[in-house]
Amino acid sequence: MSIGFNSLNNLAKIRKDAKRKRISSYDPTGANADFNFVKSKQKHIIFDVKGAGIIKHIWMTLACSDPLYLRKAIIRMWWDAEMEPSVECPIGDFFGVGHAKAVNYWSLPLSMGPQDGKGFNCFFPMPFSKGAKIEVENETDVEIVWYYYFDYEEYKELDDNFGRFHVTWHRENPCKGSNREPFYRKNPTHENDFLLFEAEGEGHYIGCHVDIHNLKVTHKHNWPGEGDDYIEIDDGETILYGTGTEDYFCTSWCPSQYYCSPYFGIPIPGGKNWSGKITYYRYHIEDPIMFHKNIKVKIEHGHANQRSDDWSTTAYWYQNEPHKKFRPLLPMEERLPRDEPKEIE
Repeated sequence: MSIGFNSLNNLAKIRKDAKRKRISSYDPTGANADFNFVKSKQKHIIFDVKGAGIIKHIWMTLACSDPLYLRKAIIRMWWDAEMEPSVECPIGDFFGVGHAKAVNYWSLPLSMGPQDGKGFNCFFPMPFSKGAKIEVENETDVEIVWYYYFDYEEYKELDDNFGRFHVTWHRENPCKGSNREPFYRKNPTHENDFLLFEAEGEGHYIGCHVDIHNLKVTHKHNWPGEGDDYIEIDDGETILYGTGTEDYFCTSWCPSQYYCSPYFGIPIPGGKNWSGKITYYRYHIEDPIMFHKNIKVKIEHGHANQRSDDWSTTAYWYQNEPHKKFRPLLPMEERLPRDEPKEIE
């Protein structure tokens, strides 16, 4: 049985092998309380389905009096009764922007908006053969009002060539940079690069967003990028070398403007002289990066790792199970964003 993902080219094709299903936070009494309360320090299962299917769309919006709830709330996903989650990420970062911020932006797989980015959407397909479970956790000191839709397709069975969706979050606060000039400093081994993620098995990397808090305050040129991406595939059999942070994110010349497109963008461009908080995204929808044994996705923090800024990243990929166990998610206190800096006049 073959399943074709929808596009404009095949949208008219009648699909007899699938049933459309939905799980949402609707009020079963018929009233308008179409949400769940997730109490402080509590976990809550919001999706638990047996059998085969593919989640095709997730929509969420949250209300919480804690201004940092997007880093204090966690989403986890398990496929086919696995023991370790394949997705574990702060909820705001999962939907494409870090720093505990919601902003209006869009990409092909992820978006926030409108109303200052408060409606969250995810269109990454998420296949499962035996079942799927999704849990949210509230680590704030107050309750969260949680609205959601999970639109999915139900099948009798899935082909065995579908990878499982994975997401992991990582932070170094600050990165261990040399803080040394000059520009021509070299980094031949790449051993101290920022590691976005590593995986073992077979699959393909489909992108990331990088969230940088520029910790350097100066009147001089203060671009926090310039680091090269460096991707090791299948025990180093293939290495993909990049030429600079803005280049990997499909932009150029130290960008400082808000910009969004289907596959890359800058939803948070930073302040004057690239000060404060910045977010870049790059999704490999048309150009996934395949691996057959393992993969490590790295990027320098500044040229040759000379910068010591606060970096957090969210990486997305598909692979066959089982997957390599994730690095432990940082405790809540270590996930919180730094205060906004004072900008130089």
